[in-house]
Amino acid sequence: MPLLKSVNRISKNSRAVRKILMSYEMLKNWLLAFRPKTLPAAIAPVMIGTAMAFGDGVHHFPAAFVCLLAALAIQIGTNIANDYYDFKKGTDTTERIGPTRMTQAGLIKPSAMKAAFIISFAVAIVLGAWLIQRGGWPIAVIGIFAILSGILYTAGPYPLGYIGLGEVFVLIFFGPVAVAGTYYVQSYEMNMAVVLAGLAPGLISVAILTVNNLRDINSDRNAGKRTLAVRFGRSFAIYEFLFSIITASLIPVLIYYLIDDHKAILACACLALISVPTIKTVLTTSDGPALNKALAMTGCLLMIYSLIFSIGWVL
Repeated sequence: MPLLKSVNRISKNSRAVRKILMSYEMLKNWLLAFRPKTLPAAIAPVMIGTAMAFGDGVHHFPAAFVCLLAALAIQIGTNIANDYYDFKKGTDTTERIGPTRMTQAGLIKPSAMKAAFIISFAVAIVLGAWLIQRGGWPIAVIGIFAILSGILYTAGPYPLGYIGLGEVFVLIFFGPVAVAGTYYVQSYEMNMAVVLAGLAPGLISVAILTVNNLRDINSDRNAGKRTLAVRFGRSFAIYEFLFSIITASLIPVLIYYLIDDHKAILACACLALISVPTIKTVLTTSDGPALNKALAMTGCLLMIYSLIFSIGWVL
């Protein structure tokens, strides 16, 4: 009898351990579905907009925090919707050389993935309602178009990412719109320096997307996904990456020239030097693992730039 109790206890413990391991694996799969390497694109413009509001003495930290949460919710919702709709359209296949896509790999059910991006966008809407109460109709317009663009990036008969408009979406919504929106909802003010400042994170986010499209150029071409890399070739994508990084590093120079203030933001020009190893990788390799590393490093460049600019503006 004691032996039987011991066996039952071991069996129960084994089931409990299996459940914990399964829960851990599922949590890891969901975190990967969020695509954490792309989240700097949501964080960076909110950081810059908040730093500019703080440096100008018109900040409102509660509004900034809600902006950050809303931006992350939209970014995560877009990523999950992308995973779901790329699977439905047959774009993600076993030949894919990028990070594992959860729906295609069978690690998360399509119905769960669909529910997740609906919930994520619903969270963004709830957060946006608070921001609209503070900022009015301009914030409502930004929120509506941001969410619609996030869905239509891969959904619908003419998805933005499939017809070569992905870069336009990223430049606008992860650049001037995000920075200016964050600044406006805190200050109720707007100026040209804020709009120009938004171009830099937008351009570096374009560089992130360019590396992604460069890595997937063959699979995208086979699936009929007409990104700019597919339309104009690998060389164009490399020049697009270089242009985005170099132009972003020069934006603070233009801002200082126009306003003759916040001289410390000129330190952002060092981005061109910091990015040399990543540029070298993009120029010299086409294998998936190396470009995955370059994508992650470009995300780090975005955060480094945002920190330097934010500190420089406050100083």
